Amino acid sequence: MITVDLDRIFSVIRDKHPASVSLNGPDGMLPQVQDAAERIAAEFGIPAYVIADTTWGTCDLNSNGARTLGAEIHFNIGHTINSETIPGSENTILIDAFDDVSFDAVASECAEKLRGMTASLVTDSQHLHQLGRVKKILEEGGVGVVIGGGSGQLSDGQVFGCEFYPAREAAADGGADAHVFLGQSNFHAAGIALATGLPTYVLDPYFGEVREISEFAQKLRRRATLAVYKAAEARTFGVIVGLKEGQLSKTFALKIKRELEEEGRKVHLFAMTDITNERLANIRGVDAFVQVACPRISTDNKFDRPVLSTPQARMLLRIIRGGQADENYMQIPHWL
Repeated sequence: MITVDLDRIFSVIRDKHPASVSLNGPDGMLPQVQDAAERIAAEFGIPAYVIADTTWGTCDLNSNGARTLGAEIHFNIGHTINSETIPGSENTILIDAFDDVSFDAVASECAEKLRGMTASLVTDSQHLHQLGRVKKILEEGGVGVVIGGGSGQLSDGQVFGCEFYPAREAAADGGADAHVFLGQSNFHAAGIALATGLPTYVLDPYFGEVREISEFAQKLRRRATLAVYKAAEARTFGVIVGLKEGQLSKTFALKIKRELEEEGRKVHLFAMTDITNERLANIRGVDAFVQVACPRISTDNKFDRPVLSTPQARMLLRIIRGGQADENYMQIPHWL
């Protein structure tokens, strides 16, 4: 069961006395977000808006929606980092949500698979508090365990879909032979596998299974690499800036535009909130796109025309300039 840190929410409201608040969280937590909003309204007698749009992470908090509503405090539930607020969004408070599902059975199964190896333990926000318990089970089963140190926004052992510092440290300095991701998310685990080049296992307590994600990750890599080679043939590019608060990479978009133009390509600039194949279908006269919003948009979705992320764009420019392709271009700690 997922438990939201409602005590922290109530403490903030008592301290700041807002006239109204807003709340959001990942799609799977919307029932808990609704419950929190109802509890706030009952306790304080103020409007508590549930922003029900999708939120993908700390780059996509929808604080702009909160401002439109006039909400004086915005609580984003379940996307926690190593601080409670993000610079520039001080009225947005990140609230912990903990999942108390037991990993004991899948951890014991994993220990049998990896006995004699050294495993890096990584997870998302909801299961950080369970790293110690799983570490103990694996070590008792004959598995060496290392938990990489946090960096950037990440706590020790934490990963985002585009940021992998603890996993990279465990692979480079901790001697890890494989990664073990606590949770159900193939999305996070595939990113870890691509960013480190190591076998990556998902400890899924919901389906009660341990599954290796490496083959799935390599399919994503091959598709991403194919898109780069297709884009190398393009003469006209669209460079897309994301309009979500944490995806507004205008500086890099203009840098990509300049570098492509120096190589004789024509470039149009676009800005979008949601980058989908359906939205791009309305744009004519463009052979390929580079989007600097979220790198996982490019690796995890299918598009009719090439849509490259930042790491893909770097490899594209290398190829256009006559350099050799680097098959390990995704093995970096941060894909932005």
